[in-house]
Amino acid sequence: MRKFIGLTAMAAVVIVTACSINVKKDEQGQDKNVDINTPFGGIHVNENADVRDTGLPVYAGARLKKKDDSGDEKSANVNISTSAFGLKVVAVEYESDAAPGKLVAYYKNELKKYGNVLECHTQGEHDTYAGNSDELKCEGNNNGKTVELKVGTKSNEHLVSIKPQGKGSDFALVYVRTRGKDTTI
Repeated sequence: MRKFIGLTAMAAVVIVTACSINVKKDEQGQDKNVDINTPFGGIHVNENADVRDTGLPVYAGARLKKKDDSGDEKSANVNISTSAFGLKVVAVEYESDAAPGKLVAYYKNELKKYGNVLECHTQGEHDTYAGNSDELKCEGNNNGKTVELKVGTKSNEHLVSIKPQGKGSDFALVYVRTRGKDTTI
């Protein structure tokens, strides 16, 4: 039993010492980039996502949304990679003086290079996917003011969410890619 406890303790020390954490801060001292590497995989978070990583252009005249009152950034690039699974999410939020209909038409055209575009209408809540199918679909009653344009599959999705805001719109450009044990991102 002592040997087992000793080996377990030694394994824990090796795992902890093999872990590296790197945090980069912005001018105000806020965390901007976090990189965590372990023998089992890594987690990388960047709060200054590059919109090009979504695979979509920014609508002309749109402005990057600023932090809200809670201090939440409006862009992120998150990459989790292990030998068992991987997840990459890139999201960037914008605001525009353009009406939602103009943004819908523009992004439907931009998204079609990735496949058939699905148009969903939500109350602003995000879809949750159930079942084993990788096919994208509209969830809920498909009735609401927020328009979600989706293309791809649940494991490789481009999404644009457009919400009316005053006389203009708020919108988010999102790319989600997941992988299982036998695939790569």
